[in-house]
Amino acid sequence: MKIVVILAAVFAAWGGWSWWSAAHDDARLFTLDRQAVTQAAQHDIATLNTLDYRKIDDGLKSWLAVSTGTLHDQLVQTGTDSRKQLEQAKTVTTAQVMDTAVTALDQRAGTAKLIAAVQLDVTPATGQKTSKRTRFQADLTRTAQGWQVSALAPVQVQS
Repeated sequence: MKIVVILAAVFAAWGGWSWWSAAHDDARLFTLDRQAVTQAAQHDIATLNTLDYRKIDDGLKSWLAVSTGTLHDQLVQTGTDSRKQLEQAKTVTTAQVMDTAVTALDQRAGTAKLIAAVQLDVTPATGQKTSKRTRFQADLTRTAQGWQVSALAPVQVQS
């Protein structure tokens, strides 16, 4: 009976240590951060490429909600002229992120870089919807609200 109690105690100690070790594994935490970056980027890049000319203010508010840093500052500066151009274009643009790849992740600094393949559907007020695929490079920064896009630029594709 004494041996069974000792074996049970040893097994419990080993199980507890294994659980704690797995929960605090650097590789596991890196993987979780990478997944969080990917999920945020998919949502935020789609949001930043979606706009309805009939709801410019709602679209800009959505853009501000998913951006931070320099990109956020640039979006805050969207002036009357830019709004007029968006309204005059009379298009509804929707975006769907098809794929992403994290190219850099610095957990300590709270920064990440990734590339994304995006399908853009543009529907003019009159006429047919057109679709095109494009690629973006994005920088993300960890904020109190989670990962947010701090820079977004199209990637030129060489033919």
